[in-house]
Amino acid sequence: MSVTAVCILLGGVWAWPWQVLGWPGSTLGHRGLTQVLTPSPSQTFIFTDSLDEGLQERLGPHLVVTNCSAEHSHPALSCKMAAEFDAFLASGFRWVLLGLWGRGVASMSLSPTHLAPLPSPSQRLVQFWFATGGAGFCINRKLALRMAPWASGSHFVDTSALIRLPDDCTVGYIVECKLGGRLRPSPLFHSHLETLQLLGAAQLLEQVTLSYGVFEGKLNVIKLPGPFSPEEDPSRFRSLHCLLYPDTPWCPQLVVQ
Repeated sequence: MSVTAVCILLGGVWAWPWQVLGWPGSTLGHRGLTQVLTPSPSQTFIFTDSLDEGLQERLGPHLVVTNCSAEHSHPALSCKMAAEFDAFLASGFRWVLLGLWGRGVASMSLSPTHLAPLPSPSQRLVQFWFATGGAGFCINRKLALRMAPWASGSHFVDTSALIRLPDDCTVGYIVECKLGGRLRPSPLFHSHLETLQLLGAAQLLEQVTLSYGVFEGKLNVIKLPGPFSPEEDPSRFRSLHCLLYPDTPWCPQLVVQ
C-alpha cells in the first residue's frame, strides 16, 4: 500500500506555509511518514490507495482512501489526482498545495512540448508547463472551478487518456491549453531529484517545499548539522522543523551554561 499525496488546504490569504514539506516516495515508509508529519492536522490530508489502520487512527477523516490502483500507470496516477482535486473542491478552502508521492522534477527545470491527440483526425503541437507533483504545486479555488469541466469526477481521467499523458502533465494541459492560463514557475519548490545539499541553511528558511530521497543507495537530503542525528532523523525534516520552530516541545532545548 502506498501513500500517494499530501495535500495542504489553506483558508485565508496566502502565506508561506513553513511546515509544508514534500515527501517523494516511500523511502521511510508509513512509519517514517508519521514521524515527519508536522503541518496542522486541520489543513493536512493524506491520500492513499488503500486503508492504513495506523494512519487512520491518527488522522481520522483526514486520511482519504482513493481506492485507485497502486500502479504507476497513467490511469492510476490520474485517478489519484482526480480524488485530490475533488476533495479540494468539496473542502471550501481557498488554496491547495499538492505534494505528490514518488515523482516530479524541480518546478523550474522543464517546460515539455507534447503532441496532444485531439478528438478529430488532426493533431497540433502544444507546449505547456506541467504541474510537477514531486516538488509540489499550488492552485486556488477560482482556478479549480474553471478546471472542473476537464478535471472533476471522471473528467480528469478522461482528459489524461485523451492527451495520453500522466496526471501532472494533464494539470498543465488543462490550465494552459484549455483555459489559456499560465502556471508560474517558482524556485522555492524542491523535488527529491535535485541535489538538495546545495541549499544553504539560510536558504532553507525561504523555501515552500522540500523533499528527500535515495539515489544509488545514498540519501539525498537537505544539509543540517542538527539538532537530531541522521540516524534519528534521516529525512532531516524534524531538524528543519526545530530550526523553524525551536520552541516546539519535542525539539531539544539548548542549555545556557
